[in-house]
Amino acid sequence: MSALLAGSPATLIAVCGVLGLLIGSFLNVVIHRLPLMLERQWREQAAELEGRELPPEPKFDLIVPRSACPGCKAPITAVQNIPVFSWLFLRGKCASCKRPIGARYPIIELLTGVTSALVAWRFGFGPACGLALVLTWFLIALTFIDVDTQLLPDDLTLPLLWIGILASVVLPQVGERLPVDLRSSCIGAIAGYLSLWSVYQLFRLVTGKEGMGYGDFKLLAAIGAWLGWKILPLVILLSSFVGALIGVLMIVIARRGRNVPIPFGPYLAIAGIIALFHGEALTRRYLDLF
Repeated sequence: MSALLAGSPATLIAVCGVLGLLIGSFLNVVIHRLPLMLERQWREQAAELEGRELPPEPKFDLIVPRSACPGCKAPITAVQNIPVFSWLFLRGKCASCKRPIGARYPIIELLTGVTSALVAWRFGFGPACGLALVLTWFLIALTFIDVDTQLLPDDLTLPLLWIGILASVVLPQVGERLPVDLRSSCIGAIAGYLSLWSVYQLFRLVTGKEGMGYGDFKLLAAIGAWLGWKILPLVILLSSFVGALIGVLMIVIARRGRNVPIPFGPYLAIAGIIALFHGEALTRRYLDLF
């Protein structure tokens, strides 16, 4: 099988695309359930500190309970859970009660499938492709969790950071492809965290307000661990540009108030994916201007 994937780029792209659709279905579960799992943990910790006992609750994690319609509670069968196609076949409605199913589920599946295929096209067969897929999947999950809750859970950002550093230790470096060398990875993690932490502290000192959360620091540290310290200025520049553009559009088109907080994590994730694909080329072109 590995010989087939290595010798046929088209097959590799197709396999990664299908795999991405399946992973996208799992990411929908992570995006929905992980914040709820964290809320339950926080309630339990608060009750323990206060000396209270909470009533027992049924098990709830990424596997249990089985996925079901939020309206009629009918279990979702395997046939009804085929990425994208089941949603289209059911016309975006529950098979039992005909309650509408949000279009975001197939959108996330399709997004993950397309980006996975693009990763295979960009990196080809090898460890770099596998690493780029993992990074992309983490960033997609973090993006939508931050959009929903304005949280970037340590359960995702910290494993992402350590996987990036571990890859730089275990796997060999091949040109511009992942992973980066250990020195670049470690400096990238440190510089990524400290750069946004410094901006946060300066903003709080000047305005008395908190401009971003600690999850943003950890996410940029993780991106630095994966892509190296040299790519960080590009990521910060791109995320600021994307954030400003989307922020203006939300104010003008969606009429969102200027005082409404906007999560910064999605912009960092988008910039990280752009840097993953074209970081070296964009950095060279930027430096050539000077």
